[in-house]
Amino acid sequence: MADECDVVVIGGGAAGLSGALMLARARRSVVVIDAGEPRNAPAEGVHGLLGLDGTRPGELLERGREEVRGYGGRILRGTVRSVARVEGWFVVERSVPGGVGGRPPTSDRSGGAGVRARRVLVTTGLADELPDVPGLRDRWGRDVLHCPYCHGWEVRDRAIGVLGGGPFSVHQALLFRQWSDDIVYFSHTAPPDGEQAEELAARGVRVVDGKVESLEVTGDRLAGVRPAGGDVVARDALVVSPRMVARAGFLEGLGLRPVEHPSGAGTHVPADAAGRTEVPGVWVAGNVTDLMAQVGAAAAAGALAAVQINADLVAEETRDAVARRGFSAASEARNCERVLGDRRHGL
Repeated sequence: MADECDVVVIGGGAAGLSGALMLARARRSVVVIDAGEPRNAPAEGVHGLLGLDGTRPGELLERGREEVRGYGGRILRGTVRSVARVEGWFVVERSVPGGVGGRPPTSDRSGGAGVRARRVLVTTGLADELPDVPGLRDRWGRDVLHCPYCHGWEVRDRAIGVLGGGPFSVHQALLFRQWSDDIVYFSHTAPPDGEQAEELAARGVRVVDGKVESLEVTGDRLAGVRPAGGDVVARDALVVSPRMVARAGFLEGLGLRPVEHPSGAGTHVPADAAGRTEVPGVWVAGNVTDLMAQVGAAAAAGALAAVQINADLVAEETRDAVARRGFSAASEARNCERVLGDRRHGL
C-alpha cells in the first residue's frame, strides 16, 4: 500500500529540506524523496550562508535531514519517475536504490511503493550542461567555476580564465575582475561584440580569440587553458557558463513542463512569488524555478512555499469542516423563513 501524507517534497536539497522542516513543525505529515545527487556536491564548502559559511554540502544536508526527522518527517531515497493526480491525491512513483542483496535500504520503510499526498513541493533543482571541452567536467566545482559569490574569494588575486559560451560570459568576466586583476576572456563560442570588447578592455581583461581545445592539468590542479592552434595560457581557475536545465521531467503527467527562462540561461518551472505553479496543489522552490538562487535563497524559498502550502491545506480543511457541520446562522434563517414566514423566530 502506498504511503499517504499531507505533503510530499520531491528533492532533498536546501529548498526541499527547509520546506519539509517548516511543514513538519506545522504538524503536517511530510515525506521527502531524495535521489542523493545534490548539484553542489563537488564543492568544498557552501559560502555566503550566514552562520554556516564554509560548511561542506554533505554535512549541511545531513544536519537538515536530522532536523526534519526530529519533527516526524520522513526521508526516502529514490528517484521520482512520475507524478499523477488520482481521485484527489497526487500519486508519486519512484525508483528505489538497491541495498544489500538488491533489497531496498532498511531506512526506506515504504518498501518501494508509491507515495500519495494532498500537496506536492518540487525542489529537484537543475542540471548543469557544461561546454564540450575535454577535462572540463572532471574539474567542475573545484577549479572550474561559475559563480563569483560562491567561489570568488577562494580564487582571489589568482590567474582566472573565463570561457565564452553563454549569454552571461562577458558579465562573468567583469564580475570576476572584482576578485582579481588577472582575468583572461577566451572567446570560444561567444566572441564579445564591439561594446563588450570595449568594456573588457576598459577593465583590463585580455581577450584570447578562437575556440578552446582542452585544459592543462598538473598534479590534480588546473594549470592552463589551451586554445586551438595556440600555446597554453597559464590559469589557476576557469569560469564557465553552463546551460541550466530544470530537473522536472516527471511532472509531464500533470501537464507541467519546464520552459525557457527569460534570461536565456536554461529552463525552469514558472511559478508565482510564493512558488505556486499553474497546477493547483503543486508548488516549486529553489533552482528548479529560480536558476540563480544560492543556497540561502533556495532555503528561504522552500520555507515560504511551505507556509503557503500549509495555509492552503488549512483553508481546505476549514471548508470541509463547515460542509460536514451542515449548520450556519444564515442557513437556519433561510429555513425558518421558508417554513414559518412572518411567524419565524429571531434567528
